[in-house]
Amino acid sequence: MKPPEHGMISSRARDRMVRELLENQGIDDPRVLAVMRETLRHLFVEEALASRAYGDENLPIGEGQTLSQPLTVARMSQALRLAGNEEILEIGTGSGYQTAILAKLCHKVYTIERLPTLADTARKRLRRLGYHNVVCRVGDGTLGWPEERLFDRVIITAGTPVTPESLIRQLAPQGLLVAPEGSRSAQNLIRIARLADGSIQRETLDPCCFVPLIGAQGWRDSTP
Repeated sequence: MKPPEHGMISSRARDRMVRELLENQGIDDPRVLAVMRETLRHLFVEEALASRAYGDENLPIGEGQTLSQPLTVARMSQALRLAGNEEILEIGTGSGYQTAILAKLCHKVYTIERLPTLADTARKRLRRLGYHNVVCRVGDGTLGWPEERLFDRVIITAGTPVTPESLIRQLAPQGLLVAPEGSRSAQNLIRIARLADGSIQRETLDPCCFVPLIGAQGWRDSTP
């Protein structure tokens, strides 16, 4: 799962990212830190952007979409409180980087991307890098996974005005859902827990900013 490194990208860059951008900002889950340190983020962007892959910034991945900054990826991953045996539904595959992080932290990832070009690129990239516990689909992620089933965790990697009810319905008892909720320009990361009795508990985590979640139960189009 760990290909050889390229060019000037080194393990020192990842060590510095973890130390300066993650540990100093409250990321303390040792499993999340270890996976962020070992995952080659520069392989999830175009080669021209590889030198910026371990900095504190979003990076373009085409189709008007972005790869979230490392701290955001780490915060969302940590907020899911993963033990390693979970099945996760991810809405918004993008480049596949967040997918790859989750794949190393859980049993299996089911991921939906609405843009076919991004989905195809991410699927091929993940397969090439050896991630065999990922199932990718193209579709409207706001409607949830097409088959009726429950997931231990759900993660939405685009900003939504409200968390789609279809995704909450696919959250298993004692499961967690993490999503950015708010306006098109600014959101708050929220965590929804389905308790053992089936009731829902919500909490607000950190401010964040994502591209809009487009779909039947999200924003209707990508116009600002």
